[in-house]
Amino acid sequence: MSRNPYALNGNGDYRNGYNDSDPYLSNRVGQLRDPSNDSSSRSRERTEEQPSRRAGRPGGYGGYGGFGDIRNYQPSPVGKPTELERRRANQRSGDKEKWNNSRSRSRPEGSPDVGDGTRQMEDVLGYIDRQWAFMTERECVPVQIALKLLDTSSLGLANQYGQFKDTNQQLHDALKTIVNEHHQGFNSSIGTFHKIQSSIQVSQARVRDLKESLVQARFNLSTTKPELKGFASTSQNYDDMLQVLSLIEEVQLVPEKLEGRISEKRFISAVEVLQDALRLIRRSDMENIGALSDLRVYLSNQEHSLTDILIEELHSHLYLKSPYCENRWKVHTQAQSKGGGSDAPSSILDSGRRHLYEFLDGLDTSAQMTEDVNRNPEADTFRYIQLILESLNKMGRLETAMESIEQRMPVELFRIVEKSNTEVDQRHPSSLRGFTSTQQVGIEMITSGTDARSRVLRDLLWTIYAKFEAIAEGHRAVHDIVAGISRRDGMRDTATVTGNFKELWKLYQNEMAPMVQELAANEAEASSSEANAIEQKLADLDNKATELATEREDLEAILKSSVPGLVSDSRKQDIIVSTDTNTLQDGSATGHKLLIDPTVFNMGVLLPLSLTFLDRLKEIVPPGPDIVMSTLTSFLDDFLVNVFQPQLDETLMDLCAQIFVELDAFQTDAQWETYAQKPIFKGTIRFYNLVSAVCNMLSSLPHDQAFSQLIITQMSTYFDKCRGWFKAMVSRPQSQGGGGRTLKAAALSAESGDLSDIVSALSDPSLDGGASQQLIDKEVEHLVLSTRERPLEDSDLISDRKNIAALCLLYTSMKWLGARAKSLRYISNRAVDSSRNTSRSGPKRRWTTLGSSESSPSSDLDDRSAYLPLNPETAQVFDGVVNNYQYLADLVLRTLHLELRVHTLHHLTSSLTGAYALSCPVGEPDSGILTLNADLNGFDEELSTYFRLAQRRFVTTGLGALMDALLLHAAARVNTMNEHGCGRMQLGILVLQQNLKNIEPTASLHRSAEFFALFSQGPDAVVGRAKEAQAAREKGEELGAVVFSYDEMKVLVELCYSEAVRGDKRDVAVSAKRAMDDHLLQLSEYMWQT
Repeated sequence: MSRNPYALNGNGDYRNGYNDSDPYLSNRVGQLRDPSNDSSSRSRERTEEQPSRRAGRPGGYGGYGGFGDIRNYQPSPVGKPTELERRRANQRSGDKEKWNNSRSRSRPEGSPDVGDGTRQMEDVLGYIDRQWAFMTERECVPVQIALKLLDTSSLGLANQYGQFKDTNQQLHDALKTIVNEHHQGFNSSIGTFHKIQSSIQVSQARVRDLKESLVQARFNLSTTKPELKGFASTSQNYDDMLQVLSLIEEVQLVPEKLEGRISEKRFISAVEVLQDALRLIRRSDMENIGALSDLRVYLSNQEHSLTDILIEELHSHLYLKSPYCENRWKVHTQAQSKGGGSDAPSSILDSGRRHLYEFLDGLDTSAQMTEDVNRNPEADTFRYIQLILESLNKMGRLETAMESIEQRMPVELFRIVEKSNTEVDQRHPSSLRGFTSTQQVGIEMITSGTDARSRVLRDLLWTIYAKFEAIAEGHRAVHDIVAGISRRDGMRDTATVTGNFKELWKLYQNEMAPMVQELAANEAEASSSEANAIEQKLADLDNKATELATEREDLEAILKSSVPGLVSDSRKQDIIVSTDTNTLQDGSATGHKLLIDPTVFNMGVLLPLSLTFLDRLKEIVPPGPDIVMSTLTSFLDDFLVNVFQPQLDETLMDLCAQIFVELDAFQTDAQWETYAQKPIFKGTIRFYNLVSAVCNMLSSLPHDQAFSQLIITQMSTYFDKCRGWFKAMVSRPQSQGGGGRTLKAAALSAESGDLSDIVSALSDPSLDGGASQQLIDKEVEHLVLSTRERPLEDSDLISDRKNIAALCLLYTSMKWLGARAKSLRYISNRAVDSSRNTSRSGPKRRWTTLGSSESSPSSDLDDRSAYLPLNPETAQVFDGVVNNYQYLADLVLRTLHLELRVHTLHHLTSSLTGAYALSCPVGEPDSGILTLNADLNGFDEELSTYFRLAQRRFVTTGLGALMDALLLHAAARVNTMNEHGCGRMQLGILVLQQNLKNIEPTASLHRSAEFFALFSQGPDAVVGRAKEAQAAREKGEELGAVVFSYDEMKVLVELCYSEAVRGDKRDVAVSAKRAMDDHLLQLSEYMWQT
């Protein structure tokens, strides 16, 4: 029948208006309301309930026992449905439309199995679920519903009372229809009852006959018969023989069963089968059976074979040979290399580690492990190891297995490293990691995380350490399992079966220490270690000569018989040695092929990955006194103290010396635009690349200041080198005198003194116009006075334009290097100066504990790719070196500033010395002025090429003021000047003015031009200018744009009479002298106050 939801009536039960006096109706309604009473569930229910029904019948299987006393039969009342049945009914009624559709498809209209009464009942129940569902709930109170049906208020249900009555009537009609449809079933049950009753009577007769037979058998057995004793003895012998035959048959099935268990990796059951078979075949009653001798030998051999199989399976999972162990470690990828530093390696096997912890947390060795035949035993490698160890323990071979693990451990680890080496070698072709010089290896490997050698090294270390960690996890599982088994079995001496972890750590050290030392060694030590490896291999070959003797003799016999004379006795050993030597050319002290160049710069990759591995290994090491955690990194400490620091110092000195002595170190780099905005030295770029490479390496090492001090020392050495080169550029020739001066005039004045202070003050960008002009005037005054005291020579000038360009390059290089070096400065909270903390008699430095387990300080580095970890004391020394770079740059800038003025002083002073009394007009200026213009133009071109606008302005600003003042001061050194000479002087001033506009646009020579313009007007005009100036001062008016001092006006008057005073005619000279004195007297009267 179809599934029908339940419904409650108003009385709280499921009778819905009919009483339970009618058992048929009661049972039928229960069947209609049973959700499991569908067509499929009825047949299943009949099948499942037959035993219980038969158990309640008196006739058992002999026939139907009836219902007992039919007269006392009372129909059982229909109970309320459980909460689960209500929930299932509600779920079916919740999807009524879908249920109705499916019902209509599966049971079409007019189906012979369903009557009209059933359909009516289903419709009524569906309507109740839709309209009166609240009455089917457990919390429904009939009295409360009745009151609501009588309640005519808005909250009552009086308006639905008619529908309630109609539904009740429809339910009664449906029940009546069902009764009418099934009345024939009641009639047929009467005849069936009579048949069952007759069957019960027949069964009772058979039981009576059986009772009589049992009484007769008892009587017969109580009678004594002597011949039965012989029969019993013979029967017992026959039973023993049959039992032995059955045991033989059972033992004969053992090989097939045992091989099946082994092939299915069900080793515990295989051990049980084998041990049961051995116990059977070794029984006293089966010892004399000759047919079982072969089987007895087979089982004995299988005991040893199974032990070997278990040990091999254990090693297969311990050393990652099984394909099911691939998920315990993962291959290094390029994205992990780009992740940063010691990025990458801090999460080598997190998923495997979680698996180990989950296994250890759930490990229970208090009871023997049971096999799960429904799953692959190798899927969980740790449970598979436990399965193997339990099997070995069951066989009594656990101690043998532990000894085998310890004996094979060196070979297995060597194979792991060799296999990893081969895998990495195949993944990275040798053409992409060709061997180059030490400098290129160091810089490229550390500066570029995507460098081929860096990728190879990271891949190699990642692969080896990932496998080592997975192997350590397997040994940790073995340790805990064996320890648990030992406790369970009551073993006293557990050290012999749990001490392999200490041996594993020693072998890890033996593999890691030579590998780190070789990969971080310099070229000379690498060659030495390779030679030692070859010698060691040859020594091993001699030790194994007895094993190779037979093979060698066979080979020689074959060669002699095939080609006589091909191999002589004197060449035997040479051939073997040379062959072995050629085979080992690619080897190393560890016996493995070196995939990359050994260099100290590999330490930037070696140490972080090694420390990360050791830190993670500390979490795997089982607790106990065998291994002291603090000694795990002792071999790295020894290497860092005794090998790495001296090697780094030596290598860094060699690389820096190579940069310093290169011929193009102080030449412009062809690719300077990649690094700076202005050209810089090639050597500076190389030096900074080296420094940043080493800093990048040191940032991944423990932040010990002994390493940082090496960088600071080389930076200071480079400053000394650049300063020495600067000294060489600005030094005077030794053959020429200079009053004891060793430097050129500009460099000497730029280093120290008042003039150096003035120029330094001029470089302050915060100066306003007035303060800057005062400093310029002060500078001009100092320059003019210094020239008077010590005249300039040609050797005081930097005349070669290439030298000017070189000084400009030095300035830009020092500025660039200082800025870049300053960006490397980082005060590390993990910085430790171990050289100060360690006394002579104190313990060794533990560098690997100075932050090996701490994360890199990336939060406060502003995404810097390289930084130099410093402490406050070392930072002061570092800042001093950076300030030296800035000092040298400022010194060069001051030197260039003064050099331009020295050129101006020298050329103008030389050109204005002598007589300017010309007999005819001259159309070109003095040669000294032309030379000065050429020097200024060349100087300005170099400044434009190498300097920014601010530095260029600093060098050129104030040059016009110096020329203007120098022309006036130099006029006093002119002996004689006439009109033609004044014209040439004015032409020179004009040429200087025009050329100066290209260098200093705001410069003007208006005072010198006005000075010589007054000369052309004569002495009366000079005195008249003084008189006008006095009148303006008396009236408080402003003076003219150009104001001259008394000394300047005096020189001008003397120049006006210089030709006449120094003439050949005495009377003219005397007259001119008297007129000059008169004009000078007038001039002194007008300008005495000035």
